[in-house]
Amino acid sequence: MDYSIGFIGGGKMAEAIISGIVTSNLISQQNVFVGEINEARQKYLQEVYGVNVSSDNKWVISQADLVILAVKPQLMQRVVGPLREIFSHRLVVSIAAGITINKLSEMLPDKQPIIRVMPNTPCLIGQGISAMAPGETVTEEHSAKAKTILSSVGQVVITEEKYLNAVTGLSGSGPAYVYLIIEALADAGVLAGLDRHMALQLATQTVIGSAAMVKETGSHPAQLKDAVTSPGGTTISALYSLEKNGVRAALIEAVITAMNRAAELNGE
Repeated sequence: MDYSIGFIGGGKMAEAIISGIVTSNLISQQNVFVGEINEARQKYLQEVYGVNVSSDNKWVISQADLVILAVKPQLMQRVVGPLREIFSHRLVVSIAAGITINKLSEMLPDKQPIIRVMPNTPCLIGQGISAMAPGETVTEEHSAKAKTILSSVGQVVITEEKYLNAVTGLSGSGPAYVYLIIEALADAGVLAGLDRHMALQLATQTVIGSAAMVKETGSHPAQLKDAVTSPGGTTISALYSLEKNGVRAALIEAVITAMNRAAELNGE
């Protein structure tokens, strides 16, 4: 892609995107600029990815056609406020949780094109999914650029900002739910006499394989579940136990609880 990209903040999620665009040759290293104040982090990003790193955020923005805001939400006003006039016409993509487009608009020039994004942690290994919500002044070209960049670390869906709290509850916090499920399955294996390593391997690959079945076959999860459930067999007995203990309802409630908490944190 023939343009430059700047990152305000060089943390883990920023690094995931940097890694994605550099390793895929999406944008050349000399066109990637990172604003980072930690000297050890500066050195690391330069040595590992060969990108331009500076503690001068104004310089980073001045070099970029597109700017990704990757600072902690509580630091956003302090970091972005003094840079207001530097942004000019540039597309701004925010991956900071809980900072709405309206809040960002107050920190940036009028009619600044802003896209708000909710990624998740599997982006760190290129297997994530990000939901992007374009602001009112964002063009189709802007959206296409942002989607291409985010696609380097996983899948991308486009939605309205009002749904991002729901996205947070489902895919943003979702990896933690899956980790808990994997851990519980592995613990059950240990309780049944399997060694810890084998139990964790069995549990992990079962989740990976099952998710791949849903993705690759295009079948509804209920259909795939029914296909491995024999009358009077072990699986239906286990499913009965899960339903009796409210596992389905607990997962649904977890997503809604996280969604509501996201709304609270956003001041909604």
